[in-house]
Amino acid sequence: MTNPSDSTAHRYTPELANQIEKTWQQYWQEHGTFHAPNPVGALATDGDLPQEKLNVQDMFPYPSGAGLHVGHPLGYIATDTYARYNRMLGKNVLHTLGYDAFGLPAEQYAIQTGTHPRTTTMDNIENMRKQLAMLGLGHDERRSVETTDPDFFKWTQWIFLQIYNSWFDEEQQKARPIAELIKELEANKRTTKDGRYFEDLSPAEQRAAIDEFRLVYLSNSTVNWCPGLGTVLANEEVTAEGKSERGNFPVFRKNLSQWMMRITAYSDRLLDDLELLDWPEKVKSMQRNWIGRSRGAEVTFTAEGYGIDVFTTRPDTLFGAEYMVLAPEHELVDALLSPIPYDDDVDERWTYGNDDPKEAVESYRADIAAKSDLERQENKEKTGVFLGTYATNPVNGRQIPIFIADYVLAGYGTGAIMAVPAHDTRDYEFAQEFGLPITEVVAGGNIEEEAYTEDGTAVNSSNDKGLDINGLNKEDAIARTIEWLEEDGSGVEKIQYKLRDWLFARQRYWGEPFPVVYDAKGQAYPLPESMLPVELPEVEDYQPVSFDPDDANSEPQPPLAKAREWVEVELDLGDGPQTYYRDTNVMPQWAGSSWYQLRYVDPQNDDAFCDLENERYWTGPRPDQHGPQDPGGVDLYVGGVEHAVLHLLYSRFWHKVLFDLGFVSSQEPYRRLYNQGYIQAYAYTDARGVYVPAAEVEEKDGKFFYNGEEVNQEYGKMGKSLKNAVAPDEICRDFGADTLRVYEMSMGPLDTSRPWATKDVVGSQRFLQRLWRLAVNETTGELATSDADLTKDDLKQLHRTIAGVRDDYANLRLNTVVAKLIEYVNYLTKAYKDGAPRAAVEPIVQMVSPVAPHIAEELWKRFGHDETITFEPFPSFDEKYLVDDEIEIPVQINGKVKSRIQVAADADKDTILAAALDDEKIAHQTEGKNVVKQIYVPGRMVNLVVK
Repeated sequence: MTNPSDSTAHRYTPELANQIEKTWQQYWQEHGTFHAPNPVGALATDGDLPQEKLNVQDMFPYPSGAGLHVGHPLGYIATDTYARYNRMLGKNVLHTLGYDAFGLPAEQYAIQTGTHPRTTTMDNIENMRKQLAMLGLGHDERRSVETTDPDFFKWTQWIFLQIYNSWFDEEQQKARPIAELIKELEANKRTTKDGRYFEDLSPAEQRAAIDEFRLVYLSNSTVNWCPGLGTVLANEEVTAEGKSERGNFPVFRKNLSQWMMRITAYSDRLLDDLELLDWPEKVKSMQRNWIGRSRGAEVTFTAEGYGIDVFTTRPDTLFGAEYMVLAPEHELVDALLSPIPYDDDVDERWTYGNDDPKEAVESYRADIAAKSDLERQENKEKTGVFLGTYATNPVNGRQIPIFIADYVLAGYGTGAIMAVPAHDTRDYEFAQEFGLPITEVVAGGNIEEEAYTEDGTAVNSSNDKGLDINGLNKEDAIARTIEWLEEDGSGVEKIQYKLRDWLFARQRYWGEPFPVVYDAKGQAYPLPESMLPVELPEVEDYQPVSFDPDDANSEPQPPLAKAREWVEVELDLGDGPQTYYRDTNVMPQWAGSSWYQLRYVDPQNDDAFCDLENERYWTGPRPDQHGPQDPGGVDLYVGGVEHAVLHLLYSRFWHKVLFDLGFVSSQEPYRRLYNQGYIQAYAYTDARGVYVPAAEVEEKDGKFFYNGEEVNQEYGKMGKSLKNAVAPDEICRDFGADTLRVYEMSMGPLDTSRPWATKDVVGSQRFLQRLWRLAVNETTGELATSDADLTKDDLKQLHRTIAGVRDDYANLRLNTVVAKLIEYVNYLTKAYKDGAPRAAVEPIVQMVSPVAPHIAEELWKRFGHDETITFEPFPSFDEKYLVDDEIEIPVQINGKVKSRIQVAADADKDTILAAALDDEKIAHQTEGKNVVKQIYVPGRMVNLVVK
């Protein structure tokens, strides 16, 4: 029982904060406070729907088995604060959070713990929900989704089928249903990719011709095979060191039949539409570089009866091409290999220590198999093998040697380059290493020392077939060379891209099954919508078939292949019951996250992934608000920059296909992107390099000790493995959730990283305690405010705070929001010892509500309001209080400040100078002296020159 004589019986303590927070979280839950109504469907409202809306989302989290640390909620608290502020502006706000629960991390965690992925995933989600609930996040829980829910992945599979049953019309620059293509082929309005008429093909050839157009296709191509994980990986999932991003296992290049998505068809739109987006320039630049559009020429060199196509952005340097390099995986390597041993006069550096070209190539390929694309490109040590054959340079007829080298990649351009060592740094290094000639064809540098890669004039560049570009600048030389190549038939102008098609299959268990089956001949058949979802079978052994991490010759064996009763199935797909075989691969973890924001819009819709009317309301273009080029999309999307060329690129591709097919009205998934920084922390290692618990480390005289032993301090990530993670549960228990929210928002600008320091959390707690004391008497629990009118200074402080806070909330400057609120609370605390005016305190409760909602709700109720503060209008300000009616002017004597005077803001020069001379301090110091000059700098200062 509370002691009545206790002068702090009603103080805002962690215990009281915890009690208040539980009470209001329960209230919000019971009243559906954050339920956002839809225009139509299960979540529609009977009343009028606000036209002003806000769709704010966080990047889809993976439910980690390790649980959350205080760094994880940074973005969630920020978006919740922003969402709450906009609700107070009268907007209908959609804010929720789902879980990206399929994929490799969940499966690996399940294997480590010996439990089924579904069990561990659901446990992790439940734990994460529990942790997040403590923070008072205003999510519409009805809209939360999980990628592992059949009601969700049914639509992931459905979207896959829409993409599979589509093709990209180059003329219209959009996706169209494959059925429309078939009609055009059958009517001879269009030919196949190789120029044949559809009617001249056999049924099998017709199917193959159609498949060549599809946006999803099976390809026997070079992929990243990771034996240690037992699966293939996308380029984006391989580190620069040639290791798997997950697990750090070696990755090898291997030819396999895999599902691919033709994302390259959208290269131009993905690139050009970046201009429509309100995204950080850093992310736009990363996507531009990844797509890598460049203009140049595709030139054909001939060798051994074959044409070798090369793309170059500098066709003007063709006369300086001294050798050719093919990627070791290039399809013509084996055909171009000399069948006889190297000649005796071949430089030994060219043979890779072998007499036979075939043996040299096999040995070289084996040695570079574990290198990643990035490692191969950045490798300073140039290696390669001569194929024993030569190619003909089309501009001068010269025979130049053909090599393979790892710095040329099969996945970029044509997989072959013409090497111009005088004007390309990598070619120069290779030529120096292999003793190859270097011919200058662009004047301006010193090729005796290094490659000259700048613009210049063409030299040594003419032939007897009408091409002479000597003396021309770069632009004119390129244009003339391309013109000649096209006339000669040895090249064409072309635009090239770095972007490769998306590898869309994994040899795992825990992922979305493909809605595709195969007949006995291996022909793929898409399943009808009525057969969705295709669910994973319940199996005892779901572990992947992994191999020795260094076994490059191993072959993928998907775990689903063991479930024979599931794999082999009898279906009627229109031709009567037949035996078919399911695909034993699963979709990558990026599948569900490529469209989940659309399911948030309409999560209970059984007839569509998202009703178009609901999508149009929440994510459709708003040209009246955002301009005529507005692409639509989520109004604010917050997450880390590390997803720039993975999730963000993939989701843009899926969304554009859905837009082309008429399923959505928005051209882009995310209108505005904001990259939050990270909360980092100090970690400590002992003499063995082993991490020790950061919470138990003591600092003495600038050194750090654990159990009496000096340890090393390092700064960076926060995580369980580094033993420096701080759980939000602990901070909420010891300080209260509102204190945690205020502290994380006050630590610094949202887009920068900042260090965590538990000892500093108390500062945020004291701010909330001062706010509490302004409203509540700590002894009696009664209201501490008075009915007094606001003074002129009060009004000035209040309205300036409101104006500043509104602007900061709107622009996500949440750290300065907290700073302004602290300043205003301190002003009232200092100005009023016996109770501040209620009219001055109520507005600060409203202003603090977005960032510290629990204490705001409690104080609002104590002020006698019956309704939640959630929808109370945010305070407005009067412009007149933002302008000073008086200003302070420093007065100098001979350049040194001697006093300060208060004058009317609109006072003229004479009035201000007279006031300066009348000032008591100034009058005393000028008495008996001659003021020879009076200087006034408007609004800044007065300077009196005195002798």
